[in-house]
Amino acid sequence: QVQLVESGGGLVQAGGSLRLSCAASVRALRGYAMGWFRQAPGKERAFVAAISSNGGRTRFGDSVKDRFTIYRDNTKNTVYLQMNSLKPEDTAEYYCAARSSTGDYYVYTGQSNYDYWGQGTQVTVSS
Repeated sequence: QVQLVESGGGLVQAGGSLRLSCAASVRALRGYAMGWFRQAPGKERAFVAAISSNGGRTRFGDSVKDRFTIYRDNTKNTVYLQMNSLKPEDTAEYYCAARSSTGDYYVYTGQSNYDYWGQGTQVTVSS
């Protein structure tokens, strides 16, 4: 069983930055592909970013491309989502997700691909 704990959310003005962290209680995060999703009020949960188990490949949702970065530190069992140039439409609950990876460079963008989820952290961007 993998437990994921997100942190780093908060209130920020438009144009600002936040860094979310996802700490995993697992022996070796190296074997897991990771992803970030978000859910705004009244909307379905949507893909934000994903990273392969070795960190060598990443994918981003169209709305965050060129503004967000995902990276990981497997020595700390932590994945990060760096969010820059934040917009009010980025306001949402952000969730971290994990799954055992079948290959070092595999990335997964679908919610159904993931087996483990965190409780979420709220990000609010004011205009």
